[in-house]
Amino acid sequence: MFGLRRTPQRRREDAVAAAPPGPLRDYLSTPFPDPGTPLDEVPLLALDVEATGLDVEADRVIAVGWVPVDGLAIDLSGAQRRILATRREVGQSATVHGLTDDALAAGDLPIDVLAQLLEALAGRVLLAHHASIEVGFLAAACRRVYGVPFVASSVDTLALHRRVLTDGVGAQPDPLPGSLRLWAARERYGLPRYRAHEPLTDALACAELYLAQVAELSLRTRRPLSLKAVQGT
Repeated sequence: MFGLRRTPQRRREDAVAAAPPGPLRDYLSTPFPDPGTPLDEVPLLALDVEATGLDVEADRVIAVGWVPVDGLAIDLSGAQRRILATRREVGQSATVHGLTDDALAAGDLPIDVLAQLLEALAGRVLLAHHASIEVGFLAAACRRVYGVPFVASSVDTLALHRRVLTDGVGAQPDPLPGSLRLWAARERYGLPRYRAHEPLTDALACAELYLAQVAELSLRTRRPLSLKAVQGT
């Protein structure tokens, strides 16, 4: 029913029929932007998920941050940062993420944060660096809470940076180790280095990188780009 060969729009339509009433169905009921939409008209939501590890089933999400990108403009008025409540110890989160056990215990309920995020994402393209991580954690959360797959239209700035480095004049057949990381990618454009592992800051950093990448790719092609051009489909 949810075949991988189907387009995100078709998989979204299939998932709507199976979703129970509530935030996930509301999100899925809103069509994704058409792939042919010019980039200066595409609504996106830059997202960063901070977790205790990379296993989407076993590890726990402890914080999320997001910021809307409307066409080629970042909308800071819509920026949000949420800490998820947990009463279990989170290991190195205090040193890596700056979140103490007390801060996590006082956080928002995960189900409420998921609902807020789905509302913010409705009708937008998910934008992230190594987007499969964010999509994976959202998918796992939706399966647990709603029993239905999460479907998204997404743009991955890591994949875009690989294209920037491997296409065109001076291309590198094999990018250097570490060159695809978010902060290394930002250095190409002279973007400032922010504190890492802070969800809202990382989401903003991804949004800024995306705008720089789009500007470079537009100059290379000498024509306006559509959403399809940056999704690689």
